[in-house]
Amino acid sequence: MSDLLEMLNGHWLWLTLGLVLAGLEMIVPGVYLIWLALAAIVTGVLVIIADMLPGGGLPMPAQVISFALMSLVFLFSARRWLRDSPIPAADPMLNDRTGQLIGQTAQVSQAIDHGSGRAKLGDSEWQVRGPDAAAGSYVRVTGADGQTLLVEPVA
Repeated sequence: MSDLLEMLNGHWLWLTLGLVLAGLEMIVPGVYLIWLALAAIVTGVLVIIADMLPGGGLPMPAQVISFALMSLVFLFSARRWLRDSPIPAADPMLNDRTGQLIGQTAQVSQAIDHGSGRAKLGDSEWQVRGPDAAAGSYVRVTGADGQTLLVEPVA
């Protein structure tokens, strides 16, 4: 029984907790558990170092405080690092449907009269705004205002 308590009060607790948290980060990625895992592992290493010092040993309250402080340091450092050097998206327009259409050519399906009309682009028909154009003519998408495409005539 005392061996179990000694193991739970030692570095094994922190190293095991660190590995479990790292494993959970892989299963449920959220970019938070990995920093707690690192804090637990560093706390485990600190406990090992403290045990090697003469008359050493780190009491459990000090270990918990160390874990809490390391967690805060790692979390805020990671937050700042990710803010200062963000990870670029593979496709920044992935969730911007109208942004993806900029530069494409559409065929006017309902004449653009007094600045408003409809145009067919791919398999969809969109509300468009731009200079007057007859049905059947072609326009190029230059921007978007909500779900309305802004167009200009194709030369």
